[in-house]
Amino acid sequence: MSEMPTLAVQPRRLRAALAATPGVAYILLLLVVAFGMTSKDFLSGANLLNIGMQSAILLMLALPMTFVIMSEGLDISLGALLTLCSVVLALMLVRGNGLPVALAAAVAVGLAFGLANGLLVSVVNVPPFVATLGTMGMAQGLALAVTDGQSVVGISEYVQPIYEGGIFGVPIPLAFALGSYALSHWLLYHTRFGSYVFAIGGNREALVLAGVRANLYHIGIYVFGGCMAGMAALLLTARTNSGHPTAAIGMEFDAIVAVAVGGTSFERGDGWLFGTVLGVFAVGVMRNGLNLLGVPSSLQVVSIGLLVIVALFVDGLKRRP
Repeated sequence: MSEMPTLAVQPRRLRAALAATPGVAYILLLLVVAFGMTSKDFLSGANLLNIGMQSAILLMLALPMTFVIMSEGLDISLGALLTLCSVVLALMLVRGNGLPVALAAAVAVGLAFGLANGLLVSVVNVPPFVATLGTMGMAQGLALAVTDGQSVVGISEYVQPIYEGGIFGVPIPLAFALGSYALSHWLLYHTRFGSYVFAIGGNREALVLAGVRANLYHIGIYVFGGCMAGMAALLLTARTNSGHPTAAIGMEFDAIVAVAVGGTSFERGDGWLFGTVLGVFAVGVMRNGLNLLGVPSSLQVVSIGLLVIVALFVDGLKRRP
């Protein structure tokens, strides 16, 4: 008789654990199984490493995008900004500057655009979509203007070892991704800045009434995104071995998808950073698997949109009583 309560508790615990698991985790598992069954190369060690390498750049955009969305904002300029930063880095290298100087220039460009976004959204009160739409056009236009629409090449000696090299046996792109996650996790969960990120999206008025300079921290969210785009430009430039004026256009879409399917809400300052990581891998696995199956890129965009709908549908089912 004493065992009956214990046995009854187990299903409740299982249901609670399943309810706490985000929909993207189920989708990611299904994608891995499906592509593993349909492509003999998908589960190879080389391909799994390739997925991680390719996902590193997206993760460096999706992490700050999580901060932005948690503040009830949106930054659709990050893809174009990453492209511009990559072009600036490549041009600086071609003109004889060292890699540290070129990277500093790329980060400075990202910081400047992030600051502009933050000022427009927080101080001027321009809606985030409109503000970042404008800066997206500026970044994309500048990238095309300074390159005449042509790729900046001749930089392989500077950047190729970065994408192919490693640190203590860990490929450099993966090391960048791990470092970016560690920094973002520390900022969000272990600093006053992170507490204010939650508060800006959850109850900004209370934050202001408490005497906190909410505008300053709100600007900082967009500056963080710009700086991460500048750092990610190093990986993008090394990956393409050039500075291409359209290389990352549209990547902001994948970043927003990763954040959304990872469980971050567009309101109330509700977000989960590790969920974003799962979302990034879901997007990376889907794109990689579809590439192996020879699916055209246009249909891949359709599939990414379907991923959002399915993941959110699963989450909605779990919330039902």
